[in-house]
Amino acid sequence: MVFRSLTLFSRCRGPDEHWRKRKIFKIAAHFRNRGRNCYSITIRRFQRAMLFSTRGRQLKRMQLHDLWEKRLDAACHEQGIDVRTMKEGLARSEIYVNRKTLVDLAIWEPRTFKALTKIAWARAKLDGLNVVKNLDLPSGVVTRGMLK
Repeated sequence: MVFRSLTLFSRCRGPDEHWRKRKIFKIAAHFRNRGRNCYSITIRRFQRAMLFSTRGRQLKRMQLHDLWEKRLDAACHEQGIDVRTMKEGLARSEIYVNRKTLVDLAIWEPRTFKALTKIAWARAKLDGLNVVKNLDLPSGVVTRGMLK
């Protein structure tokens, strides 16, 4: 393309602008009214939608963390042990399991979770944690041979 003046050259942005706008329009295809056709409106709505999606992902993570916390607390309460005592006992036994995995075990593998709570309880009792000093050790640990 030949430009006869410097002003015409500066106004031409080339094919890159077209494809950049196409990318935004493609993402905004489900928007309503002029929000899908008019670029100046589309870009504002697009930025706002991206902001909401970012907040939504953060909120989802926070809500899942709260859900795991409540489920783990309920499962530990059912087994008669405190969550902090269980985490401390497992850590001292060198069993490092995150909260999500513990919750999944409590829901889908209750016998395994029960075994982990007993291991944590026994270790806390051996190490002399104040929380379990007065309480009796639960009897037996569930092993694979007991599942038959």
